[in-house]
Amino acid sequence: MMLLIPIACILAWATTPLVIKAALRAGVVTDPKKNAHPGHTHEGTLPRWGGLPIFIGFAVPTLVLAFSSKIIAWMLVGATITVIVGILDDAYDLSPYLRFVTNIVAAAVAVLGGIGIPFLTNPFGSVIPLDSMSISGSVWGMSFTLLWLADIAAIIWIVWCMNMVNWSKGIDGQLPGFVAIAATVLGVLAMRFTRHDISTTEVMMVSFIVAAAYIGFLPWNFYPQRILAGYAAGSLAGYLLAVLSILSFGKLGTLLLVLSLPLTDALLVFIRRVRAKQSPFRGDRGHLHHSLLDMGWGRRRIAVFYWIVSAILGTFALTVSSQQKFVGFLIIGALLIGIVLWSYQMRKQLQERD
Repeated sequence: MMLLIPIACILAWATTPLVIKAALRAGVVTDPKKNAHPGHTHEGTLPRWGGLPIFIGFAVPTLVLAFSSKIIAWMLVGATITVIVGILDDAYDLSPYLRFVTNIVAAAVAVLGGIGIPFLTNPFGSVIPLDSMSISGSVWGMSFTLLWLADIAAIIWIVWCMNMVNWSKGIDGQLPGFVAIAATVLGVLAMRFTRHDISTTEVMMVSFIVAAAYIGFLPWNFYPQRILAGYAAGSLAGYLLAVLSILSFGKLGTLLLVLSLPLTDALLVFIRRVRAKQSPFRGDRGHLHHSLLDMGWGRRRIAVFYWIVSAILGTFALTVSSQQKFVGFLIIGALLIGIVLWSYQMRKQLQERD
């Protein structure tokens, strides 16, 4: 079974050049001269569909596990929906509101498969139950039980992660690196705990398969990238990490810590757009990686910076208690907010000088 992990990496790596050729032939490309976007940082024409080889690397080995696990099977269905929407968006630039609705659909599919957040850990020594209210029924002969608060919380968490993670893919190699680190941390965590109707080994395997698929894609996406990650790669990453964080004994706090940098940046961008009465779903050039780029940082340096921060915070998350994790999250969150706001200010000063 451990062979599934290198298979995921090899499949993602080997299929990427095929996808590059297919995207170029189909005209699914980003050309700054024809379809300029304020958030783009690359130069020249680059193919999209980066999520497709990642999905192939993830889906093929995961399909082996899906035959013995209902939760993994439904998780795979939700991932398939996410990637199909991403592929279509790369080709036709779908409405961000339509994408948001499909995010909810993919999250709901995962919930129907039995993925929910039964409780939230209180850092002060107790838990907040979310599974006290339920309703049972059947659809097409399949019985189900919905836990209202637990399922709604899971859908909100998954959709939020899908959008927040997707926003941090503007620099070559940025996304696959920190996603692989986050998935690895969740895999290690799964070896300790699991709560849902799924074995510890299965959660661990899926986590490492996700990490391997993104690592296989990384050589093609690292500077100078030959293919863009695209919407599919970003939203798929958020979906998979959110689901795995739930399956790893509901360790949402761990994922929050590991992804503190991209999530903090995304949250501040969201708040800024809303305050400016702009659509939070419309991209712009206001992310941390844009500020660092304008300050003179190279693309490799920015990507590695994201990786290092994720690795340090992931190691921290694995070695502390829930209460220490909560305190650490507050301190790290405040520090990262300061760093992001400082980068915005420095960027503004540089623009005023010019």
